[in-house]
Amino acid sequence: MYQMGGQPQILVLSQNTRREFGRKVQIENIRAAKAIADVIRTCLGPRAMLKMLMNPMGSIVMTNDGNAILREITVKHPAAKTMIEISRTQDEEVGDGTTSVIILTGELLSVAQPFLEQNIHPTVIISAYRQALEDMLNILRDISRQIDTNNDNEVIDLIKSCIGTKIFGKLGEFACNLALKAVKTVTIEENGRREIDIKKYAKVEKVPGGSVEESTVLSGIMLNKDVTHPKMKRRIENPRILLLDCGLEYKKGESQTDIEIMKDNDFSRLLQIEEEFIQKMCSDIIKWKPDLVVTEKGVSDLAQHYLVKADISCIRRVKKTDNNRIARATGATIVYRTDEIREEDIGTQAGLFEVNKIGDEYFCFITECKNPKACTILLRGASKDMLNELERNLQDAMSVARNIYNEPFILAGGGAVEMAVGKILSEKAKSITGVHQWPYKATQKALEVIPRTLIQNCGGDTIRTLTALRAKHATTSADNKTWGINGETGELVDIAQLGIWEPLSVKLQAYKTAVETAILLLRIDDIVSGSKKRDQIEKEKQTERNRAAEPTEESQKD
Repeated sequence: MYQMGGQPQILVLSQNTRREFGRKVQIENIRAAKAIADVIRTCLGPRAMLKMLMNPMGSIVMTNDGNAILREITVKHPAAKTMIEISRTQDEEVGDGTTSVIILTGELLSVAQPFLEQNIHPTVIISAYRQALEDMLNILRDISRQIDTNNDNEVIDLIKSCIGTKIFGKLGEFACNLALKAVKTVTIEENGRREIDIKKYAKVEKVPGGSVEESTVLSGIMLNKDVTHPKMKRRIENPRILLLDCGLEYKKGESQTDIEIMKDNDFSRLLQIEEEFIQKMCSDIIKWKPDLVVTEKGVSDLAQHYLVKADISCIRRVKKTDNNRIARATGATIVYRTDEIREEDIGTQAGLFEVNKIGDEYFCFITECKNPKACTILLRGASKDMLNELERNLQDAMSVARNIYNEPFILAGGGAVEMAVGKILSEKAKSITGVHQWPYKATQKALEVIPRTLIQNCGGDTIRTLTALRAKHATTSADNKTWGINGETGELVDIAQLGIWEPLSVKLQAYKTAVETAILLLRIDDIVSGSKKRDQIEKEKQTERNRAAEPTEESQKD
């Protein structure tokens, strides 16, 4: 950064000085990235440690989820902010592998540092990394094996191995069954295309109290709402459900509205017009004989009166996203005007509507739907902190199930795939000539950070165990490709027999994100700030005031 006298200055530097300065900036970026990676390095594997985070509001978060940790911490260095952003990218894209991608990115930058110190140009390193990434992705696809998605036991074992490092992983099959049932519920297959939208249509509702084993996936929707009138029914079997996106109250003027009253009975007539308007809206609804009306807007007292007389229950001020879920689960269509309601807009696929009180709050349930393509996952637990962690773990589990259904290929976990890919890369590096060979070969060393970290988190002997693992993968036997680290004991084990697998899509995304981010940070050779410091700005303002206060030559003559 160049700041002289408060103004950004352009300095003319020699080529060598320019390169030396750029190298210092790159090394500084590498240090910042390594610092972020070191923060969550202990959060990898089944023996992962937890981080306790306290936000400015005073609430506490205890988790070992990489994305959740980085989302809460505050950093100022631009390179560190980039590292946090890639964790979010990984979470949004595949929902898992957020810790691995940060550790791998930090190591890829770390192994590039010696080359920068040896005056190897960053462009050479970047070119080698790009070639290595292309080879990595091809190798991953070659060594992956297909899984039968129709076999629920195989899918559950895979989900269990992926979330075994989480708190929820201790509950084993129960948690996996929740995630699998939720994903199967929201899956839509039409015209040979499969759509799984767990973000919109699989909502998690957390209710403190009870035990975790009481958690369940509802075949329908649950809302934290109660009926608007105490006389309305709170239990209806096979309800006819009408969904509205309009208020059952008198509509106010869109802009400033003035009404001039000339006669005594004008005001009474005005109130009568409002009542007639609401009465017409209610009559438009009542003639279709719905049992339950759900609206995103308000419901006036007069409208409630008419609906109670017609024996219709009503729920108001429902979120747009919840209304969409109800529409998908019950087969209803959201109506925007009461005079445009048709018979096919009424939802008839729900088997039961009821309102229950859990703790101090009322919840309404629209369940027993015939073919729900939306669901609510009801989580119970001892405390809010525990429920928040369970929700994060369940989201990861659902993401794993979604990834497997979209791309049914898996890879060996426990660092086995990193060692297998690294061995093939080291062999390919022999055919590369020139300086590119060394950065290309360094990617193999970077991949070893995953098994090395697993050993460290178990408290094992890192050097001896990693050396033995290298020796296993150095042999030509195909069976040795699945040898990795047992995350519980830190010992060598055949991952295929242990049953620890990872989805191919998670690994592909992690490698792409890690290498692309490393390349991005290596291409930066300067950080320029054009902003002035506050005290310098104040000094300039004071100088301007002093000049304005000085008498001019003409005033002195006068």
